Amino acid sequence: MLMHAQPAQVTWKFDNIAKIGGHQTTVLGHPKVIDTPVGKAIEFNGVDDGLMLDVHPLAGAEAFTWEAIFRPDGGNTEQRWFHLEANPATGDDHDNRMLFEIRVIDGQSCLDTFNKSGDVQKALLFRNKLHALGAWYHVAAVYDGSEFRSYVNGVEEGAARIHLIPQGAGRTSIGVRMNKLYYFKGAIHQARFTRRALDPAEFLRFPGEPNSDIFQ
Repeated sequence: MLMHAQPAQVTWKFDNIAKIGGHQTTVLGHPKVIDTPVGKAIEFNGVDDGLMLDVHPLAGAEAFTWEAIFRPDGGNTEQRWFHLEANPATGDDHDNRMLFEIRVIDGQSCLDTFNKSGDVQKALLFRNKLHALGAWYHVAAVYDGSEFRSYVNGVEEGAARIHLIPQGAGRTSIGVRMNKLYYFKGAIHQARFTRRALDPAEFLRFPGEPNSDIFQ
């Protein structure tokens, strides 16, 4: 598939239900924009709220950093809260896809970062690395062409040596998996997609951190 040139970095702010990152949304349920200590965010009820967009923001990327600032609030044990999928974007498990997920365990949650590209797939899921519910976190999935890594608040949680082929054009679902399962209970403030592997020092910052580049 011929891919058009893509910007090196794209930021999505979650402050509008109808449009995110310049892309129109299809709205499921009643997600809502809320005010939070980190700024505007979209809140999802964990039952039937979600957003669908006709774009895969990392299509064609040979290396990438996918970041998000979010707040998990509990809910079901398994939640797929951010899903990028190459065409055909039907929710079929054979499709190439990238996911941010959480698992809720004993009143806390852990991050699950997943990627399937071609015949290769990997989940970076560490059930012993638990984080409090109701707090804001920066998470990142980073691929440098040979190693896939996951981070929470700039701290590496795990890594795997793996070869991931670039994914094709597709779609995004937010607050739910593409096939409308595993709804997310919580809120999302911002996401950023970069077509190279960032060092943690280059990640998005929280309020009060030196050299913050998102909270002005």
